[in-house]
Amino acid sequence: MPQTADAQHRLREICRIAARVFYEKGYTGASMQEIAEAVGLTKAGLYHHIGSKDRLLFEIMNYGMDILKETVRDRVASIEDPREKLRQTIAGHIHLIVRARDMEITVILHENRSLRGALREKIDVRKRDYVHFLEDLISLVQEQAGGTRGISPKLAAFALLGMINWLYQWYRVAGSIPEEELARAYSDFFFRGLLGGS
Repeated sequence: MPQTADAQHRLREICRIAARVFYEKGYTGASMQEIAEAVGLTKAGLYHHIGSKDRLLFEIMNYGMDILKETVRDRVASIEDPREKLRQTIAGHIHLIVRARDMEITVILHENRSLRGALREKIDVRKRDYVHFLEDLISLVQEQAGGTRGISPKLAAFALLGMINWLYQWYRVAGSIPEEELARAYSDFFFRGLLGGS
């Protein structure tokens, strides 16, 4: 793995561009030659930076998980009120999905089953950590509301992820629903289901 700041920056740049190629052509349809041309490297140069196509997909997904941490979890870390923290987490996650930078997050969602073996397990560990974060936060919201649990935190967490992560399939930033309205509607809908109308 590259260790210097310059090497890390170059790796992220390769990931950003390669993610667009994977998004347009699919993991199986994209060749390393096409990716190398897109990032301005020879095929040999790309292999030198990455090692393999599987490794490149892993690096894209790992970078996507870094983005999730930086733009969602880190931004709500200082919020003490569980309900507000959950609302801001929902809004942040929605923003990440609908804005999607250069497709790293979309590749995580769309090519989830293309990565295999030990590399997939590493990504799955990071995904499970985020699910546990949501479960714990949902549990705190329920306790704050009096401890009534109409739905398990685990089920609620996966339901929330399903709602938000599917946005990349249909939501258009330039469409008729502003992002702020979308985030508000999703939060209200989720809280009503979670807390029975509160």
